[in-house]
Amino acid sequence: MHDSNPWLLSCLCRKVIYVRVLDREEYDKQCSFFIELQTPQWRRKGWTEEAEPEQEEAELLTGEEEEERRIAEMGRPMLGDHVKLEVIIEESYEFKNTVDKLIKKTNLALLVGTNSWRDQFIEAITVSAGEDDDDDECGEEKLPSCFDYVMHFLTVFWKVLFAFVPPTDYWNGWACFCVSIIMIGLLTALIGDLASHFGCTVGLKDSVTAVVFVALGTSVPDTFASKVAAIQDQYADASIGNVTGSNAVNVFLGIGVAWSIAAIYHNSKGREFRVDPGNLAFSVTLFTIFAFICVAVLMYRRRPDINGELGGPRTAKVITTMLFISLWLLYILFSSLEAYCHITGF
Repeated sequence: MHDSNPWLLSCLCRKVIYVRVLDREEYDKQCSFFIELQTPQWRRKGWTEEAEPEQEEAELLTGEEEEERRIAEMGRPMLGDHVKLEVIIEESYEFKNTVDKLIKKTNLALLVGTNSWRDQFIEAITVSAGEDDDDDECGEEKLPSCFDYVMHFLTVFWKVLFAFVPPTDYWNGWACFCVSIIMIGLLTALIGDLASHFGCTVGLKDSVTAVVFVALGTSVPDTFASKVAAIQDQYADASIGNVTGSNAVNVFLGIGVAWSIAAIYHNSKGREFRVDPGNLAFSVTLFTIFAFICVAVLMYRRRPDINGELGGPRTAKVITTMLFISLWLLYILFSSLEAYCHITGF
């Protein structure tokens, strides 16, 4: 040890510092903290650097001990030029995509939530690229395409409008939930009024306006939500569940609550509340028939050659898409013909 290089000894010494990161259960795209090194203390068996000088001078050291002490002091630890380190923890692109695909249901709020209005407005005015499976596998960010820019400028008004919704961190998400429900209700009422005025302007009946424009305007967001759920979920359960749940809310709450309020009001006034069914029976029967056809197609797609209710080979995707669009167009056609008495309903 006496002939060893002190510089080499100091380079061989390593100190591992373990930093405990506390889980605050709050999602943040980036956070940082500092690690600062203080003046090191030289501690050696039998003496420390805090030892009193009088005691050190009183000790009689032999030549060999003096040489050993001199070599030890040459290799004593000391601060270098960089004593402060900033540790930055950024969002992991690969981890986020993996969690989105595997445990989306259990931790979704931590991944897609926001903790400030600033992040929401920045995200609203920023053009983002569409999702691609190839980019998810290679872990590289995709640049926005021309279609992404066009869609951004067409929807930037609605993005900025809904950026006013409180972040998910406020009141444990209840503020975001309540304000979102209110804004969705106002937007649905606006779409309904615009569709009604449009129908009056062009001379369409209310039943035709309802199945064409109102249904289309209120179902497009559900369609895109189902698409996102189908892409990010391993199975199609979330996608199908979203459509079924949305229609259940529309029927049980959208109709049931409105009719209940009207019935209670008329009953308090001593009047009966009656609703003219119109062509409701014909529309429901037609919708049920087409729904059974859709379910049969989804069951058929479970065959090994397709092996999936959604996606699959390109030919199967195109044929299924064209079939479902054709069923929607046929439903609109038959409902309109029955509304204008060109065919007889029941």
